[in-house]
Amino acid sequence: MAPMGIRLSPLGVAVFCLLGLGVIYHLYSGVIASRLAALRQGKTVDLRELLALSVEAAVLGGREVKRIREENALEEKTKGKTKEGAKEMLTIGDLRSHIKMYHLIKNTFPYIKVNSEEHDHTLAAEHNVWNHVIPNEILEKIKEPKEVMADSITVWIDPLDATQEYIEDLREYVTTMVCVAVDGVPIIGVIHKPFSSFTAWAMVSGGSNVKPRKSYNEKSPEIIVSRSHAGKVTSFAQKAFGNNTKIHPAAGAGYKVLSLLDIPDESHEKADVYIHVTYIKKWDICAGNALLKALGGHMTTLKGEEIDYSGSERNDAGLLASININHKLLVEKLPDLQEST
Repeated sequence: MAPMGIRLSPLGVAVFCLLGLGVIYHLYSGVIASRLAALRQGKTVDLRELLALSVEAAVLGGREVKRIREENALEEKTKGKTKEGAKEMLTIGDLRSHIKMYHLIKNTFPYIKVNSEEHDHTLAAEHNVWNHVIPNEILEKIKEPKEVMADSITVWIDPLDATQEYIEDLREYVTTMVCVAVDGVPIIGVIHKPFSSFTAWAMVSGGSNVKPRKSYNEKSPEIIVSRSHAGKVTSFAQKAFGNNTKIHPAAGAGYKVLSLLDIPDESHEKADVYIHVTYIKKWDICAGNALLKALGGHMTTLKGEEIDYSGSERNDAGLLASININHKLLVEKLPDLQEST
C-alpha cells in the first residue's frame, strides 16, 4: 500500500510559514539590530577624530607638494581665468595633493561631504584610510569626545594654496589647508606649511597648538593684502586708516592668516589685519576662519557679516580678519567698497 502523504490546508501552510519566519527572525534579529546600530553610529562623528584626520590629510598633501616642487616636475598649465581676468594655474602638485587629501578623508568617512578646489579624475584614486589614532597633542587639549551628526558636516580642502607662487618657487607662501564646518560654521581649521613642516590647528571650543601674538596695533594697524591685488587694497585701506598705513603684499590666504598669529617661523611676515577686496573661494578661507574663531578672533565680510560654509563655494563680499582687535570698530572704519576700488 502506498504511504499516505501529509497535506496541509491553506491555513496550515500559512501557520507553517509564520513559524518559519519567526525562527528566521529569532536567529537573525540580533544581527539585523547590530547592523542598524552600527549604521546609526556611523552617522555621528567625533570632532577630535576629524581634527586628527584633517591634520594628517594636510601633512600628506603637503609631502606631495614639496616632493613635486623639489623634483621640478610641476607640469603647470592654465585651468581658466579668475573673475578679474588673471590666469588660474594648475600643477601636478595641486592634483597629487588633492588625490592624497580627498581620498584619505572620503575613504575614512565616506558619508561626509568634502569640497576640494581640484576635481581631477585622470589620476588613480588612493585607497589609504586613516588609522583612527588621535595624537596625544590633541587629546591633551580636547579630553572629551565631541560628537556631531555627519550630515551637518562639510569639509573644505585646499590642496595647494598660492599655486602661482609655487610655480615661481616662492615657497614661503605655499600651504595646504583643511576646514571642517558644522551647519555652515567653521569649527576645525588646519593650515600646513609644506616647506617648513609647520602645522597650525585649532578647534572652536576645543583647543589649538597656536596662539595670538601678545599685542596688536589697533590705532594704526599694519595690513596684509593679496599680492595680486595690492594696489586696489592699498587705496581702500588708506581711506580707512590713513595714508601712512603700512601694507604687506603677500600670497596665499593661509599665509596671511598665519601672519596674524604667534607662530615659530621668525621669517613669516607679521600683520595686524588681513583685508581682501575681491571675491575669494571658501576653501581658501575656511581653515583660517576656524583658526581665528577658535582663538577669539574674527573673519567676516567687509560689512561684518559671518561667512556661511554650507552652500556656494564663492564669497563675493570681501574679507576682513583680525584678532584681539575691536573687529566691529574696524568694520565701521572701512569705506564703501564700490566707491574705493
